[in-house]
Amino acid sequence: MATEEDKVKVMSPMEDGRWIFSSSSLPSDPRLMATLANGYLGTRVYGDVFHVNGVYNGAGGNCHRAEIPSPCFKLVAAKEILLTENFALNIKRGTFIHTLQCPSFTATHQTFAHRSYCHLLVNIVTLTSTQGTHPVSVDLQSKFKIESPDLNLQEGPDFREFKYIFGSTLESETESCPVKSIHMIWTPVPPYLELTSSKEKTWVFLAAVCETEKDVKEKFAEGLTLIAENELCSSHERAWAEFWAQSSIEMDSSLSMIQSVNGCLYYLLSSLPQLGYSGEFYGISPGGLSNGRSKEDYWGHVFWDQDIWVYPNILLFYPEMAKHILKYRIRTLKGALQNAQKQGYKGAKFPWESALTGCEVCPDNIYGDQEIHINGDVLLAFQQYYYLTKDLDFFASEGGWEVVSSVAEYWCSRVVWSKEEQNYHLNGVMPPDEYHWDVNNSAYTNALVQTSLNFAIDLAVSLEHHIPDSWKDVASKIKVPFDPKINYHPEFDGYEIWLKVKQADVVLMGYPMMFPMTIEQRMNDLQMYESRTDPDGPAMTWSMFAIGWMELKKIQVAQQQLKKCFANVTEPFKIWTENADGSGAVNFLTGMGGFLQAILFGYTGLRIAKAHLSFDPILPDDIPRLHITGVFYLGNKLNFTLSSNIITIEVTSVLKGQNCTLEIYFSQLEPSLPLYIGRPVSFPTRAGQVQLKQSQE
Repeated sequence: MATEEDKVKVMSPMEDGRWIFSSSSLPSDPRLMATLANGYLGTRVYGDVFHVNGVYNGAGGNCHRAEIPSPCFKLVAAKEILLTENFALNIKRGTFIHTLQCPSFTATHQTFAHRSYCHLLVNIVTLTSTQGTHPVSVDLQSKFKIESPDLNLQEGPDFREFKYIFGSTLESETESCPVKSIHMIWTPVPPYLELTSSKEKTWVFLAAVCETEKDVKEKFAEGLTLIAENELCSSHERAWAEFWAQSSIEMDSSLSMIQSVNGCLYYLLSSLPQLGYSGEFYGISPGGLSNGRSKEDYWGHVFWDQDIWVYPNILLFYPEMAKHILKYRIRTLKGALQNAQKQGYKGAKFPWESALTGCEVCPDNIYGDQEIHINGDVLLAFQQYYYLTKDLDFFASEGGWEVVSSVAEYWCSRVVWSKEEQNYHLNGVMPPDEYHWDVNNSAYTNALVQTSLNFAIDLAVSLEHHIPDSWKDVASKIKVPFDPKINYHPEFDGYEIWLKVKQADVVLMGYPMMFPMTIEQRMNDLQMYESRTDPDGPAMTWSMFAIGWMELKKIQVAQQQLKKCFANVTEPFKIWTENADGSGAVNFLTGMGGFLQAILFGYTGLRIAKAHLSFDPILPDDIPRLHITGVFYLGNKLNFTLSSNIITIEVTSVLKGQNCTLEIYFSQLEPSLPLYIGRPVSFPTRAGQVQLKQSQE
């Protein structure tokens, strides 16, 4: 039995609407249910399984997230008339709440994946009699069975009065990779709960999952202690509050826009471990931890979606969390080295689809063999981290340099010299536009080759490492297709301007890659590919067109593109689908990541450059004010408040041990504006950059 602390707390008016997605009914498609996750475990509400980060079953292309049976349940008022029913996802508190109102009682059921005690999945039910103390009851509807197509589960002896099962995955990803063990302890779920003599009663149902018997017993016991100390709910809510307190996006806009932004942040943050996490993290898949069982949502694999679409939002606010994403790539470098060796090349080839080891697990060879732009996507994430943090130790001693240098070696071994054109070619590739394959010189891929190598060269200088001549040679002579007649970048050699494109491809050269080009070339690329991109393509595409048009100050055109994203948002829980018709992956974090980038990097014009954080804001008429808190730059936390006429920038804190004094720079003809903690600086809206004070450079 739980105490008063564990009951559902009253929602404040400030939370309602912006932070709570509620409905009197559930979506007819169970794929569109709200999801609960904490970076270690995740599930769909009322789903019959949950997943654990890094626990996969199946070899090679058959590898997928292992299904772990979930002891969750749903309340059903079977014996009384149901007056009202409400289902609500409170994203500020990371909790799903189901409320039943009957003539003689009210029942509330809250569910959450604990934000700080990440091994715990929690269900709490409270029955309150509204007509005296005569008995009332509610049924618990559960699909739980001790079985899984992915685990050889066995029942163990009870842990105190609680149930215990254990087992291991049936097949490992590779021969050298061991199978994963799973141990789970949970509170047994009765067929019903009954309130007899008292006016109110609360029941708590815990489930703990770990990879060893010792750990699962310790984690479950921790949960019991939290209950006894009235800390189970409050510790979970404090952890979520810490995330929201560190960074936020506030805007004067429509409720649907605010909900979409907050919802995207919630689902992305749910895919990350708690702040201060020191364990191993195994990446972010397009459908998050709540999805990814066999033949569903890309089987829980990690793609470029993590590095290009989700990561920049995390990096801007939570660089320590972004570092976990980079560490995943470092941890899987051995597999990437093997991938390159199998193809006959040097260095590392990161897999198009990655799971536990970094070996290729894509079911279709052509993607794994040809979609090699993933290497540049990974390195762009490492580059952005270095520019934003200047954390040289990460590259010197934590494995960052090994990733950077290995990718550089791969590019140099993969290119071929063209005597005819006197430059390097990259042949037989598939660009991000997956409607075309086995093409030569993908503009996006080759531009990434140059970007990767230039970063590797700069980093080698900082680390005082030897720079191979081949790096400089390939960087300066790689072919990036360009048509001087039309003044745009053809997608690849031989591209015809009438060919349909699946998704954002060449337009990514402008952002996030920031490949050098003129304003006219940028505009021509946007215009050319906007009309040729499949309108039924994946959700993230239109956000990149929106960012491009914002760069060019074409805000109305940008808004038209951004509004296309809303076709992928489903009600009532703001779950995104990959495609506007509802097909493809669900809880599509990739689309959410692209949409958030349009807010964080589009409206603001923020760009992470080698020596500064630039800004060049533009807001539509229906968003007169945008307030972004907790932007990280060189150990400082900054707030940006933007309007059509005024920008205000404030340093709110500096990391302990850091001594990076910043200034706002406009041009050599104007004095810079120094930034000090707690002293906001305002000026007329225009482009500028935040940088180290000149004396510190």
